[in-house]
Amino acid sequence: MLGLLQRVKRAAVDVDDECVGKIDQGILLLLGIEKTDTQASANKLIDKLLAYRMFSDEHKKMNCNVQQVNGGILVVSQFTLAADTNKGLRPSFSSAAPPTQAEELYNYFVAQLRVKHPKVATGIFAADMQVSLVNDGPVTFMLKMD
Repeated sequence: MLGLLQRVKRAAVDVDDECVGKIDQGILLLLGIEKTDTQASANKLIDKLLAYRMFSDEHKKMNCNVQQVNGGILVVSQFTLAADTNKGLRPSFSSAAPPTQAEELYNYFVAQLRVKHPKVATGIFAADMQVSLVNDGPVTFMLKMD
């Protein structure tokens, strides 16, 4: 499971010119799901996401996690994160989970995240989404759970 985390001042996702999810300060999480991913890998990513220290403390050091700053999390499914870009000029998606498996794990991920964190917004799985954000820093990290 792949998670591209971006520390944001605000972020929103629109589908058909309608806002379906938005947060103020927090994390925009672009979530890629691979064929080998399981509920266990989802749980590991959730735990790491919530504990990951990417927010500044009073000394401007990245010592705080999203829970400590009372931040939101906007989860957007993004199968292109699972692309193999090692060969040629066109990405291969052979490692990406098929849509049914990916949607099931995406829904599981969001449900479990909501149990552990009160401020969770989402896009719509497999929709054509327009994501807007103000990246804070910029601060961006890629997390990969096996």
